[in-house]
Amino acid sequence: MTDPAGPAYLDPAAVRAALTMGQAVEALGPALAAVVRGELDQPPRLVLDGGRVLVMAATHGGTGDTVVKTVSVSLDHGGRAPAIAGTVLWLDGGTGRAAFTADGAEITALRTGAVAGLATSLLAAPDARRLTVLGSGRQAAAQVDAMLAVRPIDDVTVYSRTPAHAAAFAGALTRRAPGVAVRTEADADAAVAAADVVCCATSAREPLFRTSSLPERVHVNAVGSFRSDMSELPPDLLTTASAVVVDDVAGCLDESGEVAAALRAGLDLAALRPLGELAAAPSHPTHSGRTVFKSVGCAALDWAVAARLAARVTAPLS
Repeated sequence: MTDPAGPAYLDPAAVRAALTMGQAVEALGPALAAVVRGELDQPPRLVLDGGRVLVMAATHGGTGDTVVKTVSVSLDHGGRAPAIAGTVLWLDGGTGRAAFTADGAEITALRTGAVAGLATSLLAAPDARRLTVLGSGRQAAAQVDAMLAVRPIDDVTVYSRTPAHAAAFAGALTRRAPGVAVRTEADADAAVAAADVVCCATSAREPLFRTSSLPERVHVNAVGSFRSDMSELPPDLLTTASAVVVDDVAGCLDESGEVAAALRAGLDLAALRPLGELAAAPSHPTHSGRTVFKSVGCAALDWAVAARLAARVTAPLS
């Protein structure tokens, strides 16, 4: 029966209890492949007040199931990763009714970690074990959780522009994953020097490290920047990488400072490959050298996580 008081609300704890990071990673591939096939419609997101407010929506053409997410983003957050607050609404396609709402920040962190996890599962070396995370906020924590879900990570280096934040993050990670060696590094170039996987989850406006500081074989995820005036990666990393994969080509062309700078530096637009194409491929070739995944976020990611939540936490409506 439908609750006359309205749809159920899933707070952060309820979201975490209903869906693991590994399950979120599994959910994203089919959804992004559906976008490539034209089965999942995600119009450009609405950006208000210079990027402070974002409204995103996606609808599945077959079922009519729809997600709508509204979030506010604060970049002035004491030097930490962007603070996000918002709400996700899931509309059941069969009834047209709101099935549930959920904490938008928790779902954003979960799907952003998961999409980097999916990219890492397709691009990083299977035996990748050394992770460097640049950032110390909620998004950075989700990145680590995703890497632990898809690769045998047993060594993590943490860098933050604020050393106290890096130390606190490292301490929390040690308690959460006691079998993982965790250390902090005060210099970003030194932090990435021996990494198998690098995750960038900051609000940086300038590249965090030099390409020459990276190993010759490394996979790099960049998920923190989401505006054209923000950039976590040096342009020559993208122009020289063996693969440059993005969550949404149109979104990255509009909103990624890294992609814009790399295109100006000579990156061929055709080199940008949608993650959905890789996820839909029957086999995945091994890439040598450096690989890059860039995400600005897209509604299909929210749809995938919300659809999996709907299957777990809602009863059939009548």
